[in-house]
Amino acid sequence: MMAESKGIRAKVQRFGSYLSGMIMPNIGAFIAWGIITALFIPDGWWPNEDLAALVDPMIKYLLPLLIGFSGGRMVYDIRGGVVGAIATMGVIVGSDIPMFLGAMLIGPLAGYCIKQIDRLFLDKIGSGFEMLYNNFSSGILGAILAGIAVKIIGPVVEGLNNVLASGVDFIINAGLLPLANIIIEPAKVLFLNNAINHGILSPIGVEQASESGKSVLFLLEANPGVGLGILLAFIVFGKGAAKSSASGAAVIQFLGGIHEIYFPYILMKPMLILAAIAGGVSGVFTLTLFDAGLRAPASPGSIFAVLAMTAQDSYIGVILAVIVSAAVTFAIASVILKTDKSKADDLSDATAKMEELKGKKSSIAGSLNKSDAESETATTVKTDVHKVIFACDAGMGSSAMGASILKNKFKQANIDVFVKNSAINELPSDADIVITQKELTERAKAKLPGAEHISVENFLNSPKYEELVERLKK
Repeated sequence: MMAESKGIRAKVQRFGSYLSGMIMPNIGAFIAWGIITALFIPDGWWPNEDLAALVDPMIKYLLPLLIGFSGGRMVYDIRGGVVGAIATMGVIVGSDIPMFLGAMLIGPLAGYCIKQIDRLFLDKIGSGFEMLYNNFSSGILGAILAGIAVKIIGPVVEGLNNVLASGVDFIINAGLLPLANIIIEPAKVLFLNNAINHGILSPIGVEQASESGKSVLFLLEANPGVGLGILLAFIVFGKGAAKSSASGAAVIQFLGGIHEIYFPYILMKPMLILAAIAGGVSGVFTLTLFDAGLRAPASPGSIFAVLAMTAQDSYIGVILAVIVSAAVTFAIASVILKTDKSKADDLSDATAKMEELKGKKSSIAGSLNKSDAESETATTVKTDVHKVIFACDAGMGSSAMGASILKNKFKQANIDVFVKNSAINELPSDADIVITQKELTERAKAKLPGAEHISVENFLNSPKYEELVERLKK
């Protein structure tokens, strides 16, 4: 039963990672839409009729097409992305609402279909006819899928979306929305937040924001107050390594928006999940009390991103929600920690628990445990290095922080080498060195076998960085 439970959890985590792979690369477009909405609609900060005309086409066409393209690309690179975008146009035309859910379904399906067609026919195409086959096969399949989407998939997904939206509206009108955090807070610690946030909350939230200018759903998972309350409790009442590391973790979590960093602290003391739930519930209750919300998703969940996306009439409610959730979480967590009779907090064991839950080592959590041994480079060392890529599942958060650290080290050493973060599924073909966590290295090698691959235990504190700096200086 335990093995079966782990298998189910792993599948759900992969599903969440897959959903986030379609949404997160396009978060910038969502933010752009949110900024344009906040500034230029009739009740925005600087109303402008001409610029406000961007709002409707972006939410109906641009955002779903980007999602559909990303979904198809995840399955079958650029070719899958193009067919995915064509098919997504079908669900857009076949519906009267923003087709985010439809794009998340039809995009990967289209990528899979063109992949299977190429597997059947590509090797049978005569020399010189490859371009003809590539263009017409993707065009014909895209046209067929777009037609099916207009007549069948679009209306079906619109009905499903209406059911989900009606359910959310019922929960909100019944005053039960705060209870959603009874599920959301434990899900975050179990790394199921991507499936909930990007698969359900954000698509419905964007639709609500397009109608009313804001949505409370954007803050159900992204509220940074809960994590701040947990970490503040450890700063004041914690013990050992947990107490000494909590202040740095609080800065990364609250200002940087990397919520993953506080998960080991909850796993160290499982009773703290009650504090997180209470903080989440109280924060959402405050938001509903003040009818507050965001105009677009806040990603990552930094206080800066939250305030940037806050609706014009919601600053008081959003700020109070963050403060209240942090205060409630801190109060309950403090009682739990003060009454705890153990002599020390074993952060290493908690990190190991988190790694087991996530199915791979956590880069952020690993930074809290600086005694981990680093794995050796498993590929031939490259002598001519122009591009270094940090890679993780989503290509954001931990890998971005690792890339920033190495950029600074290169700058200090006067090393002129391009450094960037990326999702493993989107590794650039011209990368010379790929740096990944130990458990992700094999996936990165399969994606880009010609690169040099460096494995580390964590992105924030690795001796491999100094070794690479010294090597490139020579």
